Amino acid sequence: MNSDPNLSSTGPKPHLNPYLAGVLLGLVLLASFLTLGVGLGASAGIARAGASLQSCVMPRHVADSVYFGAWGEDPLRYYLVFMFVGTLLGGSVSAILGRRVQPQLERGPTASRSRRILMALAGGVLAGFASRVAAGCTSGQGLTGGAMLATGSLVFLGAMFVSGYAVAWFVRRQWQ
Repeated sequence: MNSDPNLSSTGPKPHLNPYLAGVLLGLVLLASFLTLGVGLGASAGIARAGASLQSCVMPRHVADSVYFGAWGEDPLRYYLVFMFVGTLLGGSVSAILGRRVQPQLERGPTASRSRRILMALAGGVLAGFASRVAAGCTSGQGLTGGAMLATGSLVFLGAMFVSGYAVAWFVRRQWQ
């Protein structure tokens, strides 16, 4: 009997080889460039959904906004909105088919549930805000900008990895 839970008939299916996944992601990015003339990203889709929701409550404010108003009457009519929805649905279907849906709250032994949730929300808000200030999220800056060898995106990728390793040193005790 195999003791590896990723290979059992009732447990999760094994993950895709990361090198194969990288090649497939590169092909998706290439297909996006060839068919749409643009790359991949996610933050613009979420920002446009936010603008659409806000326009339900304050339509005049959204229309007069320098940032949101430039998107016109229907901010949801944009390819990145559809890509975001497709990514969300595709990821959900993949998780269900791969038997990886297990609602849980992962945290270190010293972090309370409420602290973990609060820190995750704060990090998400900070990352969302930063992605709009930078005019692109990690997928837009890293994948699309990196594939185009954009200087700012390459600097971003380097800074992201360096800062990730630096911060990991400070928070490593949370996960031991």
